[in-house]
Amino acid sequence: MEDLPEALVTEILKRITRTSDLNSLSLVSKQLYKIEGNQRGAIRVGSGLCTATEALTSLCARFTNLQKLEIDYSGWIPEHGNQLDNKGLFVFSSQCSSLIDLTLSFCSHIDDSGLGCLAHCKKLVSLRLNSTPQITSVGLFSVAVGCISLSALHLIDCEKIDSVEWLEYLGRDGLLEELVVKNCKGINHHDFLKFGSGWMKLQKFEFERKRDIYDFSLGCEYYDPSYNAHSMDIYDFCCESLKNLRLAHIKTWPEIGLRVVLGKCKALENLWLEYVRALNDNDMIALSRSCSNLKSISLWLNLQRHCSEDGYCETRTSFTDNSLYALALNCPMLQIIDLRFTGCSRDWPSEIGFTQEGFLALIRSCPIRVLVLNTANFFDDKGMKALSSSPHLETLELILCHWVTDAGMRFIAHTPCLSNLTLRACHKVTDVGVGELGRAHKLESLVIEHCGRVSLQAAQGVTKSVHYSSECSEALMKKIGLIDEY
Repeated sequence: MEDLPEALVTEILKRITRTSDLNSLSLVSKQLYKIEGNQRGAIRVGSGLCTATEALTSLCARFTNLQKLEIDYSGWIPEHGNQLDNKGLFVFSSQCSSLIDLTLSFCSHIDDSGLGCLAHCKKLVSLRLNSTPQITSVGLFSVAVGCISLSALHLIDCEKIDSVEWLEYLGRDGLLEELVVKNCKGINHHDFLKFGSGWMKLQKFEFERKRDIYDFSLGCEYYDPSYNAHSMDIYDFCCESLKNLRLAHIKTWPEIGLRVVLGKCKALENLWLEYVRALNDNDMIALSRSCSNLKSISLWLNLQRHCSEDGYCETRTSFTDNSLYALALNCPMLQIIDLRFTGCSRDWPSEIGFTQEGFLALIRSCPIRVLVLNTANFFDDKGMKALSSSPHLETLELILCHWVTDAGMRFIAHTPCLSNLTLRACHKVTDVGVGELGRAHKLESLVIEHCGRVSLQAAQGVTKSVHYSSECSEALMKKIGLIDEY
């Protein structure tokens, strides 16, 4: 190995992707140690890292072309040794001149002073802060001012970030293309209206509000199903570059807040709305009219109280068939649909604002490839029969679909392009229905979990790739929405 040209050794090392293999090779010879260090572009450190200044300096000297650094102390306890602190972060920021991507996770010994050191990282493009309890808005503002190349910012479980001067500054600069904020108690969805012209270049935006115990109750508020937040353009900003939008656990009433974004995203391709309160058909209609490029939509809906001006009140999910008809009419590129209905009783199908007729109108109008239905109490074997005619459907996942039986399996088995089928907690499907799938010889993969009347033997006879579980594990309960995911 020592006799090989350095260029050839470098090319060999580039083809090795596993970090453990690279670490082992670097111990073989001084030549490999040097070359491997020079070409390594990313490292991940945490518990066990020697935080002495000399050791960190030596580490930076070895990885001279380091571009991506992840510092992760998840699961850390004092017995693991000292955490990296402000001084240690200063060593990395001042000596890793090529650093463009930095992640700090569960770093409890780094505060605003340490974060201010990142001003040395003029090439820093992406910063992720995950559970950094000492970081406040002051440190974040120093990043906004000093990191002039920053285009992606993720903030997750950052409890002390509250004021949004940093957000206003980044908005004036207008360089961010990706902004993700999750579970930050001091940040409200209304704050993002101060982002101003920053919305112009943004391509990905996620906001998930930190929840409290009241999020899991129906509440006593009534929402107006006819309210139109898009009738007047009261916010002077546009987000025409936005392609990926996710809003979760926010309340858009009585204030308007981020719901106005739904009518401004002309380039939107992927949308996730997860338990957003007070939305109605007008929001979805406005979205569909502006988003003809929409390819994927995920709607996780729970029960809410609605009361119209004439005094009629009802308890149901946010949207009705009018939303489905609008999507069918205006979004011809829609390929992926994920619908989850939480807290809805199988005995009261009207609690879901959608009907099977409206749902099938959407399916027939768009080239749907992937479909996920969770607790869709309006959907039954007649729906399965109609679904079996979908010419593009490749992947189908049914979760807690109580009215789908063996007859539905017989229909869906003949769907032209269906290759992947998942059944979770579908208790009216039996070995007989699964046998219909096997006789069709079309599936490439089958997942069956907690379907009490389906046996392992029947599942194994369908296709070569089969995952089967009869138990209702905690992981499965999270998937089907029986317990909270967080």
